[in-house]
Order: sequence, then structure tokens, then C-alpha cells
Amino acid sequence: MAEIGVIGAGSWGIALSWLLTNNGHKVTVWSVIESEIEMLKTSHEHKDKLPGVKLQDSMQFTTDLESTCKDKDLLVFAVPSIFTRSTAKQMKDFVKEGQIITSVAKGVEENSLMRLSEIIKEEIPQSRVTVLCGPSHAEEVGKGLPTTCVAGADRKSDAEFVQNLFASDVFRVYTSPDMLGMELGAALKNVVALAAGMADGMGFGDNTKAALITRGMAEITRLGTAMGGAAETFAGLTGIGDLIVTCASVHSRNRKAGYLMGQGKSADEAMAEVKMVVEGVYSAKAALQLAKKYNVEMPIVEQVNDILFNGKTPKEALPELMMRDKKSEHSALPWKE
Repeated sequence: MAEIGVIGAGSWGIALSWLLTNNGHKVTVWSVIESEIEMLKTSHEHKDKLPGVKLQDSMQFTTDLESTCKDKDLLVFAVPSIFTRSTAKQMKDFVKEGQIITSVAKGVEENSLMRLSEIIKEEIPQSRVTVLCGPSHAEEVGKGLPTTCVAGADRKSDAEFVQNLFASDVFRVYTSPDMLGMELGAALKNVVALAAGMADGMGFGDNTKAALITRGMAEITRLGTAMGGAAETFAGLTGIGDLIVTCASVHSRNRKAGYLMGQGKSADEAMAEVKMVVEGVYSAKAALQLAKKYNVEMPIVEQVNDILFNGKTPKEALPELMMRDKKSEHSALPWKE
């Protein structure tokens, strides 16, 4: 049995806490929100974020960050990406040398363009940071539905340590050394999912969705490989796998926010209705900045940014995507004549 502290009591943090407890580990969940912790202590259920998932009696809940971090075999970092740096700063003095931390949120910091694992490592330099991502909605993990993810780390032993803690008969975990590719795929798929949701909200069909998923993956792969990620990563669970589930699922908050925008709501109105952090909105600007930095063409990301921040409507963005210059799908493939 491992002692595990989960930093963040959102839907994903709670679902993973349920999974880890079910695997026989002792889990303590932290949240800065006192009313949230009181609700979890009283009902052992997150009635707002993950209703219907009954949490085990052995699970502990607290607002005490120090006790959550100290003397733990693993810390699971599950706060939304916009709070990653501030939370890491608060944790620093409570984290022991060599502590393994697993980042499970998704995003890229807008100003620094840093991945979440890089932020945690910068703020808590004594830690060994790993990541866990893949096609995995909290609503399904919390019900014990079969799910597959990837544990990424610089050290193989760290990835295997995380793999062993999370793996179960309903949660299969692979390992990978490509944290850069994994985190980029996890963050940027949320931007494409906004576009997919917009298409749904405008009443378009499966043809449109398939095109957005495929061309969106092409954009993510172009940027990711330019930054040093492996092409294999983007063809795997944390690339195309995560993109498919986020663009297609009724559980996807990014798709839902996009859907509402496709129906005419503003980004702020859509996020207010979703009632959870819509990571794609915060990653969109960073994705566009990275595209410019690495001189990579990302037309879907560009149009999403224009819709979110420059007053363009989804209806205005569509013809700009459809009527771009004609080109080959794979320019590197040779013609016979």
C-alpha cells in the first residue's frame, strides 16, 4: 500500500482518488475550497463535479496542504492548469527531496509557454516530475469503465512506479519517455475540441467532425515534432486517442463549450454554463504563440483564437478554413510522375 496525496478535488482528481483507493492505497485529497472539503467529508461524493460516484470511507479530505504533501510515496497534481504555478509555490516547502509528483492536468502556460511538468519542476526543483494522460474522462473512470492511459517520465523507473500504482483490471497504463509530446497532445487537443464542438453546435455532421479531428491532429503533430516530440506519441493514446475522445464525447467540457459557441454564445457565456474550467480556452493563446515561435502552420488554432478573442463568429471562420489554398495532404509523399 502506498501513501498518496492528491492535490486538487475537481472531477479528475476525485476520479483518480477513487481509482487509487480501489487499488488498495491510502489517499488524502486536498482542496483550497473549504466548502468542497466539507461536502466530501459529509457525503463522500462530489455532488457538483462527479455526482453518483461514491467515495470509499477510507479516503481522507483536507484543506491542510502541508499534511497532504508530507511523508507521501506519490503526489498527484490535479489542479487546473491556470492554478499550477501558484499551487506549486505553496507546496514547495512541504515536498521532500526526490519526491515523485504526477501531473494529471492539461495545458500550456500562456506567458511562459511552459508545459505543466516544467512549471512544477521550476517551482519545486527537488521533485521528480512525471505525467499521466490519455483518453480518460473522469465520469467513466469513476464508474470503473475500462480506460487506458500513459505514464510519462524522464526516468524509466519513475514511469514504471506510477504505472504500478495506477494500473488495475479497469485502468491499463503504458509508459513513455516523451513527456513533451504527451503534454502537448493533451493540451492542444482541447483547442481542437472547441472547434469540433462549434461544428456540432452549428449543426454540421460526421464528415465535418472527422475532418477537424484529422487535420487538427496534423497541426498538433507538426508543432509537436518541431518542438522535439516523437511522431509516435501523436499517433498514440495521448495524441489521436485523447483527441478523439475529447472531440466526440458528451463528457467533454471543451466540446460542450464549443457547442454553445457554435449556437451563438460568447466564450464567457459558454464557460459560465459549463461550470468547470475549459482548458482549451486558456491553451489556445499559448498554442498560437508556439506556432509562431516554431514557424508552424496551424489554421484551426488560428481560427479558434479569432473566435475566442477577436470577435469572429464560427460561421465566419468556416469559409476561411475551407477555402484556403489548395495543397497535397502529405507534401512529403512523392508522385510517380
